[in-house]
Amino acid sequence: MTKAELVELIAGETGISKKDTGIIVNLILENIGRALVSSDKVELRGFGSFKVKQRRSRLARNPRTGASVEVPAKRVPYFKASNELKGRLNGGSTD
Repeated sequence: MTKAELVELIAGETGISKKDTGIIVNLILENIGRALVSSDKVELRGFGSFKVKQRRSRLARNPRTGASVEVPAKRVPYFKASNELKGRLNGGSTD
């Protein structure tokens, strides 16, 4: 599902215009991104949580040349699905 499809689906179910729904969806995603940039955890009950993990620097190998390459440390976004979402995916209850 794309963001445009999500906006269309929400607009259809709520009766809010697509333009206003698009603004709301963009604001939600923008604020999740801002929270992650400032290393805050974002928890959406019943869906999952987003957080930032730190990856250490490491030595990797270029597959084309075989040369060693230093990969610097970096922060990466991480999503963990809630138990409720995992249950729904696997045909369990939605409680």
